[in-house]
Amino acid sequence: MLSETKETPISTSDNTHTVDATEPHRPHHPRRGREHAAAFGLAALGLVIGLAGGAGAMKLVRPSVEMAPMTPVAISTIADDSLVTIKGKVAEIFGNKFIVQDDTGRALIETGPEGEGGKLVASNEMVTVQGRFDDGFLRGSYLVHEDGRTEALGPAGRPPHHGPIEMLKPLKP
Repeated sequence: MLSETKETPISTSDNTHTVDATEPHRPHHPRRGREHAAAFGLAALGLVIGLAGGAGAMKLVRPSVEMAPMTPVAISTIADDSLVTIKGKVAEIFGNKFIVQDDTGRALIETGPEGEGGKLVASNEMVTVQGRFDDGFLRGSYLVHEDGRTEALGPAGRPPHHGPIEMLKPLKP
């Protein structure tokens, strides 16, 4: 036998609804909406505080921006592992490297991939180069031509360390 369900009219201020009498009636709780809103607000506040704290921590631990001095120095006075600006004449070109010469000496400039093909500078051209001097050559970051044209060559820092080459070679049986 099938059981019969009774439908009971429930009156509210705006309308009359029919509800199945076998299901328990759940009263509306206006506080639940406020509780959910408060929980959402606290979660959003926690997220904002976390983002601000993370951004502050990143600012403290990231490396500072280094700028080479704008006043050119004599090539003979360049110290190893220093940011410098030198000015001189292009003496020789070797692919992505070239030699700059001033009255005190010569420096080998490495330009990275931007200088491939030897078309970045011309022989006997006066140039100003900013970068980091390390291991006997200057890793160029900026190149300023005689006419004032400036070219970004890459970062002033050291190249990334990739580990020993022997570890990358396959083992022979």
